[in-house]
Amino acid sequence: MSDSRAGVVIIGGGIVGACTAYFLKASGYSGSVVAIERDPTYRFASTTLSAASIRTQFSHAGNVRMSLFGVQFIRSLKERFGPEADIGFHEGGYLILAGRDGAAALATHHRMQTAEGADVALLMPPELAARFPWLNTADLGAGGFGRSNEGWFDAHALLTLVRKGAIGLGARFLHDEAVAIDTASGAVRAVRTAKGERIAAGHVVNAAGPSAARVAAMAGIDLPVEARKRTAFMLRAPLDGAGMPLLLDHSGAWIRPEGTGFIAGIAPDPADDPAADGDFEPDMDLLEAKLWPALAHRIPALEQLRVQRAWAGHYEMSVLDHNAIIGPHPDLPNFIFANGFSGHGVQHGPATGRGVAELIMLGGYASLDLSAFGYERVAAGRPMPEDAIY
Repeated sequence: MSDSRAGVVIIGGGIVGACTAYFLKASGYSGSVVAIERDPTYRFASTTLSAASIRTQFSHAGNVRMSLFGVQFIRSLKERFGPEADIGFHEGGYLILAGRDGAAALATHHRMQTAEGADVALLMPPELAARFPWLNTADLGAGGFGRSNEGWFDAHALLTLVRKGAIGLGARFLHDEAVAIDTASGAVRAVRTAKGERIAAGHVVNAAGPSAARVAAMAGIDLPVEARKRTAFMLRAPLDGAGMPLLLDHSGAWIRPEGTGFIAGIAPDPADDPAADGDFEPDMDLLEAKLWPALAHRIPALEQLRVQRAWAGHYEMSVLDHNAIIGPHPDLPNFIFANGFSGHGVQHGPATGRGVAELIMLGGYASLDLSAFGYERVAAGRPMPEDAIY
């Protein structure tokens, strides 16, 4: 066992961990920053296997604010990382559809979103039919359409830029795995790795994505975050995707253009959605049993489609309330959570990384108050639900 020391140890080098490392060093943190990542290829990372999109249409105001900063961060990439920085951001918008029984809730969310600065239009069925003629609107109550600040991008390119930026500023990414955490006298003291290193730390950040609960358990903490498998399908269909937004139907089905085809998916029924635990096998049965009927109903042209390929990734699902858990543990104040994003970790990575950096450097939030996402609600069993999860 070899010993070393770091100012901050980040467990997890995906987008949340990389953003934390970047913002620490970009903000002038003088201590050493070490991010531990067990798979530097990111082959199975939630970041790189995600649908790689960003939206401002949430039911919780804090998520809207984090997304608005995420878009601001994306727009500043060339300024931060150089003129070649490009993640192919396609500002195509989201179209979130509600049935008749969900129209009132969608309107309530829309009022909050626009009050927070989101550029979202609330469209009634005749407006939806006129703007999106390929859409079946017969059973719809309303739709929310993001006119700006929403779209999709290359998540791997974003992660690469942020990671290289953090390393260029002095952060170190260690190819290893955290296997134990030492605590004493109400504080985390060190992280032990699979390769036999003991890294003493002033702060430890849990940015372990779907493995977050396992990491928290090393410090004796119960964290309600579980891995959930989500399958994405690459499709071809007789539909022109030019100008098409990312569509989220109230059935749970989603689809967006990708190249000359489309990417689509749907969550399995709750009874068929166990903790994934290393399962990356695409659920092909989900296409015919659930996704295809929903897509064909909403977009009649999709009655004819062809599957080109499929892949599965993991959501780090906050089973308490589908909202992120960010901030220090009340009894271990130098152990900081950045977990449980429930499918929106890529878009909220920049705001989370900046917030965690502020906690470490300043002792509190300075740019965007993320205290509502703190662990205190977990300890109290007080859910703060995010309804707009797909």
